[in-house]
Amino acid sequence: MSKRQSLAQNKTLGHLIALAFYLAVGYFLYVAASSMNYEWKWNSIPKYFIYEQAVNVSAPVGGTLMEKEGKYFLKNDDGETPLNIDSSYALEYQIGDDIYEFDIIASKTITKTGPVLEGLWVTLKISFFAAILTFIIGIITALMKLSSYVFLRDIATVYITLVRGTPLLVQIFLFYFIVANIFELDRFVAGVLSLGIFFGAYMAEVLRGAIQSIDKGQLEAASSLGISHFQAMRYIIFPQALKRALPTLVGEMIALVKDSSLVSVIAITDLTKVGREIVANTFSPFETWIVIAVVYLCITFSLSYLGHVLEKKFSKKGGVA
Repeated sequence: MSKRQSLAQNKTLGHLIALAFYLAVGYFLYVAASSMNYEWKWNSIPKYFIYEQAVNVSAPVGGTLMEKEGKYFLKNDDGETPLNIDSSYALEYQIGDDIYEFDIIASKTITKTGPVLEGLWVTLKISFFAAILTFIIGIITALMKLSSYVFLRDIATVYITLVRGTPLLVQIFLFYFIVANIFELDRFVAGVLSLGIFFGAYMAEVLRGAIQSIDKGQLEAASSLGISHFQAMRYIIFPQALKRALPTLVGEMIALVKDSSLVSVIAITDLTKVGREIVANTFSPFETWIVIAVVYLCITFSLSYLGHVLEKKFSKKGGVA
């Protein structure tokens, strides 16, 4: 047996052992859950995502149902009352039937997005805008930390120290109840700014470390060739630093998505707040939070996979375009 075949077999055996481990953990959790005095309601899960809603048209007045040129109306001694009924509705009465006030004349079923999908959309929006703000703040602050001007370095240092030294939840409360009230900011904007400012400090340190890891000789070589400092940073240093920092940057974006759940404390209806509302209405905490966790996992796994693809792409190219 060749060495390559032996390594392949060992790798396969390792995968099987890991699979057996997780199957055992899953079986243990299943047995533990089965022994609980709890009524599982998994059949209600699909309604969290998509559900059917009945839309009815009630009679505003009593009268006889009539139809003319495709338009329906009620006719009585007071005249004709038009009805807002189109071809998508199914009539509950025949033309010419007498109808009493408030009777349901027609109905239809429409498909609506459930609360989980609506909360997911809010989470994705707030994470997207916060990520953009994070990169902007991170790049600017990193360059300030590397600046030759002392006051810029001091401003960046104090900002990073304050933000990294206090919990995100506390910062969200302070920003929402003080800054947002002063400037009359919407709670969504307050949530985006809170997340962007918090993760911007971490992003700044990641980018600063990546930039400083690049050999200083490259800047000196660029200067000797007549390339300005800005151009050297833009086209030579920063692309290499971004490549080196990519795994950490992806990790920060994953952390941002997960920590975006904290904005629910200021009444932003994201995934976490939706989960709390579903639990309060259905008394199904286990199913609800499992579903919410799986949705978050799908988002973070997608980001992780995207980061892995970018790493492979950049490693093949040998740099960042």
